[in-house]
Amino acid sequence: MVKLLIFSAASGTGKTSLAHELMKRVRDLAFSVSHTTRAPRPGETHGVHYYFVSPEEFESMAVRGEFIEHAQVFGNRYGTARRTVNDLLKAGKSVIFDIDWQGARAIKSKMPEVVSVFILPPSRAALAERLQNRRQDAPEVIARRMAAAVSEMSHYKEFDHVVVNDDFDAALADLEAIVSGNGRPRPVSVDTATLLQPVENSS
Repeated sequence: MVKLLIFSAASGTGKTSLAHELMKRVRDLAFSVSHTTRAPRPGETHGVHYYFVSPEEFESMAVRGEFIEHAQVFGNRYGTARRTVNDLLKAGKSVIFDIDWQGARAIKSKMPEVVSVFILPPSRAALAERLQNRRQDAPEVIARRMAAAVSEMSHYKEFDHVVVNDDFDAALADLEAIVSGNGRPRPVSVDTATLLQPVENSS
């Protein structure tokens, strides 16, 4: 069984939902809870979804070298604490990192044994619809996330595996195969050329 697993995707692709469902199905699989300076969204709990800290506390942790990786995304800072990961591994857990491509690069450089997975949406239209249906972000934030999504998705070839979240159960089965080491995901069926076309400037 894989001990360290990276999940990465553009916002709204469904990676967090897939990760949580995977943990229900796979024994001894745990989520690495990141630290962030952003405010909690409705329904989010400190220590469960993220460790919500002040910019000052985050910077102090970074200066002390407490993060395996950290980055700024959409004006907020996110980081993976060494202690969080080490505590899970000592408890016999396999660890899922829900991070962006920058964090994935940093972790793979320090933990080469990690297995990385990039999750793609079935289409750009589907991604836009998912972001709007979450009703968690203001329209300008959604527009900014869509503009950043193409850049984010362009890094999918850097990952060990690519899973398309066109059907939740099928994508989940792909991930179970990867985690168990007993298989590979389905072939990528997305038109990546269209998916990765530059976003037109509407200004």
